[in-house]
Order: sequence, then structure tokens, then C-alpha cells
Amino acid sequence: MSPLIASVFRTGARAGLAALLGAGVLAGAQAQTLVPGTLKVALEATYPPFESYDGDKIVGFDPDLTALLTREMKLKHTLVDTKFINLVPGLAANQHDAVVSGLYVTAERLAQADAVPYANTGALILVAKDSKVQPKTEKDLCGLKVGLQAGTAWVKQLQTLSSDYCKSAGKAAVNVMEFPTAPEVSQAVMARNVDAQMEIAGAAKMIVERTKGRMAISSPDLVYPQTLGLYVKKGNTALLKAFQDAMVAIKKTGEYDALIKKYDLSPVK
Repeated sequence: MSPLIASVFRTGARAGLAALLGAGVLAGAQAQTLVPGTLKVALEATYPPFESYDGDKIVGFDPDLTALLTREMKLKHTLVDTKFINLVPGLAANQHDAVVSGLYVTAERLAQADAVPYANTGALILVAKDSKVQPKTEKDLCGLKVGLQAGTAWVKQLQTLSSDYCKSAGKAAVNVMEFPTAPEVSQAVMARNVDAQMEIAGAAKMIVERTKGRMAISSPDLVYPQTLGLYVKKGNTALLKAFQDAMVAIKKTGEYDALIKKYDLSPVK
């Protein structure tokens, strides 16, 4: 091949590549990931219906959403079961590229990482079947032992409720008890070591089903409505935008709405 022909060939190849990039076909290659072309997604797989094990496979809303998003981003993905308290800090430590694990979007987390909102939900209050206490709202938790998974946004919210409402109203403080996982909280409630459990709505309904009625939902309405978000390392604007674009894409196909309906969540606009 002559130098002139080789030059023309290389120029044509660059033009073809530019066209592909412009069309978004290689959009996944633009995302900054720890391993090029592969997205390492952290979640805690003890949180149905968001994520849990079915045999050796992790299933649920977040794995389903991740599959749709990475398809649009032209990336492969791996799911990594990670302790809840290590999810967001693991981004800064380059242990994973993203967190998709039913996390609320909070100011504290946004100080550590960037987020893309993906659903709206809230918490429900759970008690043991035939429990003498039947808290309907968060204000009914004054004076009770309330079990929570360590690191959840509700820990601080209940501590604030206790100091700003319970004590000022002349009521006993909320005794917030933290556990490593949500199932351990449920076990403590059923053993009557804890009066109530606060859990995200979808997971709360699953807990009632899996405990075969030994647990019941006492709150008729959502407590502390919030937005769920997926997180990426702060400053990784390329990956953040790739997720944002992918969200737009799956909303256009109707797959996002179908997934939201399947898991009884509310969509984000």
C-alpha cells in the first residue's frame, strides 16, 4: 500500500469512527470506568426486592435497572455484593464504578459522590404480628426501640425527630438501634427485642411476605418520602452523563415505566 493510499485509508477510518461516536454506538467507551468497557456495580444483596440472591444470581429492581442502563451505555457490567456502609465510600477508594443499591439521595451522600435519581419511594413501619404498639407515623415512634440497618438515612432523621419533637413534646426519646443488615433487624423485631422496624416500602412488603405474616406493616402511609439514586465517584462527569443519557433512553422505550410498575415504585421525571 502506497503512503498516499495508507493516509487516505487512515483518514477514512477516523471519519468512520467519528460517525459511530456521533451516533452514540460507542458511547460506552466514553464512560470512565476502572476497567475500560466494563462497569463494576456495587450493591448489598440482602435487600429484596431491590437486590437479593436467587441461587448464585443477584436479582431484583437494581440489577434489572443496571442491565437496561449498561445496555444503552454499550458496557458490560459486573455486580459486586458489598457491605452497606462501604457502598458510597468505595467509590472514592476506586473499589467500584457505581452504586445501584436502593440508596436515598441525601446531602450527606452528595458530599461524597454524584447521583442520578431513578425512582421515588418512602419508608413503612413494621412491627411483630399482634404487637401491642402500632405506630402509624414517625411521631408514634417516641419511646420505642426502633431497629434500622446501619448507615441508612433514617438513623439521623429519627435522632432529629427524637431531639426536636419527642423531647419537646414531653415524650420519651426514640431508641435507635442499628444492625448490620435489614434481615437482622426483622429477626430482632420478631424476637421482641425491638419494637419496630423502619424499612423502604418495597422491602417492607417483601419482609411481610417472607416472614409469612410474623411481621406486619403498621403505618398506612409512607414515612419520610424520598428519591432513590445511583451513585458514581464525585467528579466522574463522563460516567455521570452516560448514566443520565441512558436513563433518558430507557424512558423513551417504555422499559423504565414497566420496571417501575413491576416493583411498585414511583417514577422520577
